[in-house]
Amino acid sequence: MRFIRTPRPWRKVPSRNPARPLHCLFVITSMPVGGAETLLVNMIRRIDPNRIRAEVVCTKTRGPLGEQLANEFPVHANLLHHKWDLRVLPRLIRLFRRRRADAVITVGAGDKMFWGRLAAWFAGVPVIASALHSTGWPDGVGRMNRCLTPITDAWIAVADSHGEFLSQWEKFPAERVQVIRNGIDCSTFKPDVAQRGLVRKELGLADEVPLIGIIAALRSEKNHIAFIQMAERLRDRFPTAHWVIVGDGPERPAIEAEIAKRGLADRVHLLGTRHDTPRLLAALDLFTLCSHNEASPVSILEALACEIPVVATDVGSVAESVIEGRTGRLVPPGDLDAFCEATTDLLIDSSKRARFGVDGRQRVLESGSLEAMVRGYEQLVTEIYDAKAISREHEAKATEPCLPRDQEYEPNGSWAPTSKVQGYKA
Repeated sequence: MRFIRTPRPWRKVPSRNPARPLHCLFVITSMPVGGAETLLVNMIRRIDPNRIRAEVVCTKTRGPLGEQLANEFPVHANLLHHKWDLRVLPRLIRLFRRRRADAVITVGAGDKMFWGRLAAWFAGVPVIASALHSTGWPDGVGRMNRCLTPITDAWIAVADSHGEFLSQWEKFPAERVQVIRNGIDCSTFKPDVAQRGLVRKELGLADEVPLIGIIAALRSEKNHIAFIQMAERLRDRFPTAHWVIVGDGPERPAIEAEIAKRGLADRVHLLGTRHDTPRLLAALDLFTLCSHNEASPVSILEALACEIPVVATDVGSVAESVIEGRTGRLVPPGDLDAFCEATTDLLIDSSKRARFGVDGRQRVLESGSLEAMVRGYEQLVTEIYDAKAISREHEAKATEPCLPRDQEYEPNGSWAPTSKVQGYKA
C-alpha cells in the first residue's frame, strides 16, 4: 500500500517566509544523561535559529539534561501522568497549537512516538517525523505506532544499516526513511593527555592504573551487569585495573547490588550523572559497550574522537564505527568470554591501543560532524514543509473554477471577451 503525504485539511500551509524560522518541537519521554538525549541537546544548541526555532517536549519529567537545557530553550514537561493517561492527547494538541508548531519530531519509540504524532496530526502540524535511535527491543515500534504510518512524513535513521532495518524490518516506506548520521563536536571530544592524571587523582588512583569505562544510561538493554562480570573475571589478570560507570537510570540498584555481590566496591566506580564526559573519556585506556541492542551509539563516537579504542558488542550499526582490528574490537552480544578476551588483548598492548585510537578519531572526523547532522535536520524539516506548501498551492489552483474559453474575469466582477484560453484570475 502506498501512502500519500498530504497536509492536514483544516490547516493552510503557507509558503515559508525566509524571515521567519520554522517552529520545531522535539518530543521525548525525559532527558536523563544518555546518548540520544545528549545528541538532542547538542543538536538544538547548534541549530540555526534563523531557520529553525527549537523547543523540547518531555512527556514525563525533564530529567537532568532537560533541566540544564531549560536555561537556554523552552522545555515543556509533565504531560503524561501515568501509562494509561489518555488526557496526554488533548494536552499535547493544545501545546502544539499554542506554540504554533510547524514541525513535530518524536525522538525514540514507545508512547511519545504514538501520542506525539497523533497530537501533531490533530493539531494540524504540517511536518510530522520520528527519529529512532535503536533497533528492536526495547524500542520496537509496535503495531499501534505502525498504524500512524500514513500521517508520518519521515523516519530518521542514524546510519545506513539502521535505515535498511527501518524499511525492511519495521516495514516503513523506503522513500520516507531518511538517514541522518549521528555527529559529535570533535572540538569538544578530543585527546587530552592531561586528563589522564587529573581524573585518576580525583578517583584516588595512581597515574599508571589502567582505567576501563562505560558511559550509558543505566537501563537493562545496556547490559551493565556484563561489564561488572568482566571486571570480576579480569581482576586477577589486571590486579591494578579500575572500572568506571558513568550514567544513571532505573537499573542503578541492581548494578550496585551486583558490584557488592562480587566484592568490587573498591574497583568499580559508579559515578552517576556527569557533565564532564569529554575529560572522563580522554582519561580512559579503553571504552566498552555491552549493549544487547543499539543503533549508532553516540558514546562510541565520543570515545573514538578522544582517541580511545573501543570494545563493543556487534549490534545495530556499531560495526560502522568500531572497525574490527582497526578502531577497536567487536564481540557477539552476550558472549562474555569473547568480551573478556578482546578487552585483554587491548589492555596488554599499548601500541595497538594508540594505533586504534588515532584511526578511530580519523574515522569520526571523516564519517560526519555535529554540523553535518544539524544541517541534515534543518534541511529535512524545511524541504518537507516547502513540499507541503507547494502541494497545497497546486491543490488550490486545481480546484479553481474554469471560465469559458473565450472569456476572462475582470476585477470589477464583469466578464470580458479574450482571444486566449485563460483560467480564473484572482
